[in-house]
Amino acid sequence: MLSAATSVAENVYKTRVLTPDAVKTLQIRYWDTRSDEAVKGDPQRPFLVMEDGGIGENGDVYGRVLEISFDEMSHEVRHYTYSLVHLNADGTESRLNSSEYVDGFTTQDITQYEHSLNTSELYTHYSFTFPNSDMHIKASGNYALRIYEDGDTDKTVAIVCFAVATPKVVIKADVRANTDIELNGRFQQLDIDVDFGGSMRNTRNEDYFIVVRQNGRYDNQAFAPKPTFLESSKLRFTNCRDLIFEGGNEYRHFDTYSTYFAGTGVDRIVHDHNDYHAVLFADALRGNDIYIHQFDVDGQRVVNAERTLYDIDTEAEYMWVHWTLMSEQPWFDGIVYVGGDVFENTIRPRNRMQYDAERKCYWLTALVKQGGVDYQYWFVPKGQEKVTLQRTEGSHWQTENEYTIYVYYKPFGSRYDQLVGLQVLKSRQ
Repeated sequence: MLSAATSVAENVYKTRVLTPDAVKTLQIRYWDTRSDEAVKGDPQRPFLVMEDGGIGENGDVYGRVLEISFDEMSHEVRHYTYSLVHLNADGTESRLNSSEYVDGFTTQDITQYEHSLNTSELYTHYSFTFPNSDMHIKASGNYALRIYEDGDTDKTVAIVCFAVATPKVVIKADVRANTDIELNGRFQQLDIDVDFGGSMRNTRNEDYFIVVRQNGRYDNQAFAPKPTFLESSKLRFTNCRDLIFEGGNEYRHFDTYSTYFAGTGVDRIVHDHNDYHAVLFADALRGNDIYIHQFDVDGQRVVNAERTLYDIDTEAEYMWVHWTLMSEQPWFDGIVYVGGDVFENTIRPRNRMQYDAERKCYWLTALVKQGGVDYQYWFVPKGQEKVTLQRTEGSHWQTENEYTIYVYYKPFGSRYDQLVGLQVLKSRQ
């Protein structure tokens, strides 16, 4: 169970930093042990395929693994430990015992760390890879790695969620603008076929369900929509209203790779009292604008810094980033947030914007490590937890979005949700 101090509603696990003043820049990157270079993949929406790795004769893990890292904002050495939790598809803990889903130890200490070098803000960079020779997975499904201090789970500082798939079904999917509620307007609709013939031929349709997420977000995910057609070994989701998503707009972007020059989206860099400040250009509302295509990375972020000698992760500076969204009047029927992987796609006080009546704008200041960042302005109506972009960013059927489709199998009497299919697709190809 999560600690009450973490304030995680209903014990639902999501990737997030729980002590944002002390721990920052939680990163999840792919690494292939068969290569000397990191696999260029999605750094914040991770998954593993069980057939894509294994344990060698010497006990070492080979194949694709996750490299997880974070910064603690001091040069004091902390004692961090992580443990593995198996989850249901909804992010709650499953009923499996640890011996049923993990081989090896159930907890591990994080022993790899380095102090920052020649930076204004002192920090210590911690990292580890998973799975590893001491802890590896033997059941598919959703997982969370809990990172906590001093061996005390009440001091949980971060959660890392990921999926492990054992592909047994064939997924065919398409994203279209001709939705069940309008034609070439503000929305996108997915049509999905899940074929579980072959290796899973003698299973029942009702034992399967799907989950669909857009750009790594949880607030608008489609959880277990009902199929519109059932065939002998296939689920079909055609004209399914639960699979309609706001198209939204392409993400805005800034780059703080330099402490000397203003990068993309940055108005000026200021060095004041040993702190770096990156003042972004003031953004305008785009709710009524026409769609303009621009390349983005669907809300991701990457650490990057110029003039580093050894390691970007320990030589990149932290900067106070200043966001400004111009608006003649504040909205009293909801709240504006800065959204994206830079804030783990969460809706929390640390990324909530405030309104300045004199300047007629919303503003937010946050300490962010150097690099490239995608972001959007999210509007959350009062009494709701689902983001809408129509007021702040606009919503267009042409927008490129990343959709991840998860297919789960839970036969009668089973104690956990098996992940038997996973597919990532773009709305524009």
